[in-house]
Amino acid sequence: MALPFLLAFSATTIAQAQDLKIALITGKTGVLESYAKETETGFMMGLEYLTGGKMEINGRKLKVIIKDDQSKPDIARTLLAEAYGDDKVDLAVGTTSSGAALAMLPVAAEYKKILLVEPAVADAITGDKWNRYIFRTSRNSMQDGLAAASTIKGGGSIAFLTQDNAFGRDAVKAAKESLTMVGSKANVAHEEYAAPNTTDFTAAAQRIFEALKNKPEPRVLQIVWAGPNPMSKLAEMKPERFGIALAPGGNILPIMKTWKAYAGTQGTIFYYYDFPKNKMNDWLVAEHNKRYKAPPDMFTAGGFSAASAVYTALSKAKSSDTEKLITAMEGMEFDTPKGKMNFRKEDHQALQVMYHFKIKKEQKNEWDLLELVREIPVTDIPVPVKNKR
Repeated sequence: MALPFLLAFSATTIAQAQDLKIALITGKTGVLESYAKETETGFMMGLEYLTGGKMEINGRKLKVIIKDDQSKPDIARTLLAEAYGDDKVDLAVGTTSSGAALAMLPVAAEYKKILLVEPAVADAITGDKWNRYIFRTSRNSMQDGLAAASTIKGGGSIAFLTQDNAFGRDAVKAAKESLTMVGSKANVAHEEYAAPNTTDFTAAAQRIFEALKNKPEPRVLQIVWAGPNPMSKLAEMKPERFGIALAPGGNILPIMKTWKAYAGTQGTIFYYYDFPKNKMNDWLVAEHNKRYKAPPDMFTAGGFSAASAVYTALSKAKSSDTEKLITAMEGMEFDTPKGKMNFRKEDHQALQVMYHFKIKKEQKNEWDLLELVREIPVTDIPVPVKNKR
């Protein structure tokens, strides 16, 4: 009678020793390539830090399977199905493009496996397109909008310049709703949607300037752009002639480095390496500087945060079973380079601080770019629940 028991015990032992497999899907080719590479770097550094270099959780080795969806929805959908079905991953993380991420959501529901969204921001991901297998560590468009709106509570006039895609339209919709939510008296004078690959902004700028120039002051042009940012090109057209101030959303360091001539310009951002003060961020900044001769960027921190969520969930659940992970992750608090985050139970969106910045006048080195005006706490970012749970 001992033999069946021993066989069962051996099978259990083998199962426990199996690798934990995670798919990391990003848009490593195309316009968002730099975002994807930063996400991958941050994700792998996060797992390294959290596991003390062992790359294992609960005695099981971590295996990360990296896939490139080229920021194309059809490819993203296919790769996620392949990861769940053929690769037998325990969960997946991704992706860079909001359009691609939205295409992946039904696949997670079909396979009943967790998809942790990072860094896509479209509100619909944790809104009307959400399902119970979706969690998100990246901020969403409403968090961006509310952070920006918290800096423009007075009157005046606002115009928006963004991309004509899911990201851009979602961002402007969220920004307008955010202004109402914070009680801003500012009036939205114009919305300009440009093709994502636009390089000549002359016509767009003329329409924006014409719409704003005679409106009540202060006059603000908010720029919401993924990829190479047009702020410098707009600044060259001298919007100050019409009393118009530019308000850029934060961007990656190589782009913000080109903004040095615009000292004093203010905006909001979800991460800048010098703002958070905690042990995890200290390690990330020091180690990234050592390895890459530059500080970590926004999406590096995002990838690290996703790794922390994965590590915390698997450690807490002591299992890779999807239902046990969902139970562990709903309401779960976890450390990130930005500080504490937690997954809201209602829609699995990670609640997190944001930052109000000013471009520095005196910059000590090529990466000394931003001055912190204020850390915007979660209490000032009342993201509405928009899913249909």
